[in-house]
Amino acid sequence: MRIKTFLTGIVVGAATAYIWNEWQHNRLISSEQALQKAKQAFQQTGEITGSWIQTTVETVEKNGLRYNIYRGGITRPTGAYECLIDAKTGTIIEAKKL
Repeated sequence: MRIKTFLTGIVVGAATAYIWNEWQHNRLISSEQALQKAKQAFQQTGEITGSWIQTTVETVEKNGLRYNIYRGGITRPTGAYECLIDAKTGTIIEAKKL
C-alpha cells in the first residue's frame, strides 16, 4: 500500500508542476501593467502629458515572430506616439511618432 501512495504522490506532484509551469509561461500581464511599463520607459527621456491603452490583446507579426500585444499611446508636449507593448513582458516592441 505504501508504494501506491508514494507513486500517486509523485504523479500528482509532477502533474501539478507541469500545469503550473504552463500557466506561468502563458500568463499575460494586465493592460494597466503594460501601460505603466511603457510610461516608465518614456519618462526616461522626457515629460508625459497623457497616455492610453486598449484592453484587448492582439496578435501581430514583427520580424518573423508573433507577439501578443496591447496597443497604447503616449502624449508629450512635443507630439504623440503609438506603441505596441508585449502582453507577456510589457516590453515596447514598436513605437512610432504620429
